[in-house]
Amino acid sequence: MKVTAVVPSYEPDEKLIQVVDGLLAEGFDDIVVVNDGSHEGHLQPFAEAAERPGVTVLRHEVNKGKGRAMKTAFAWCVENRPDIDGVVIVDGDNQHRPKDAMAVAEAMCREPDKLWLGVRDFSLEQVPLRSKLGNKITRSFMKLACGVGVTDTQTGLRAIARKHLPLMCSIGGERYEYETQMLLSLKGAGLGVGEVVIDTVYIDENQTSHFNTVKDSWRIYKLIFRHLLHGDKKE
Repeated sequence: MKVTAVVPSYEPDEKLIQVVDGLLAEGFDDIVVVNDGSHEGHLQPFAEAAERPGVTVLRHEVNKGKGRAMKTAFAWCVENRPDIDGVVIVDGDNQHRPKDAMAVAEAMCREPDKLWLGVRDFSLEQVPLRSKLGNKITRSFMKLACGVGVTDTQTGLRAIARKHLPLMCSIGGERYEYETQMLLSLKGAGLGVGEVVIDTVYIDENQTSHFNTVKDSWRIYKLIFRHLLHGDKKE
């Protein structure tokens, strides 16, 4: 199995190094970290990551959003990693267990014609109320939009085969709405969705997340409603 771990990151703290070291310890020997235009006070974690064997750090000069960071990594892998099976995307805030990243990557290698998601259990007590409500609402609209029931619509832990990366690079979305666009693009491409249940981890009730509840939620729902009205089109 040859899978590249992709870690998009903006304004990280020491948890980014914990993520990188955890992935290396789990057996990932090729990791691409994307610095999405972080400011000077947050550059040290990237410098430390770049010193690890098997770690490549890509950089945006300015903040462009998580979606663009993912597409930057995907395009880099298409050009520089011709022999990999695919990629697994892991958030840089240490809320994804390395063992879960490996489980999602292995599922993708077994069934490469699906977008694989690491899904959380939203019934657990530690899940913040806003996350429970947001996921419940988004799940309902997503089922209407693409006809597929997805347990965790906004999970950042995902895996996709290399052969589908050009598609993932071509679809719209620059920020968090890109993760929704990935799901909306699957039906038209003849791809399915696979799920692996993962540990549900929220550190400090997800306070370090850069997700803007108003702006990013609006982008996501606007995308879903547009898809409902106009069908499978690139945005």
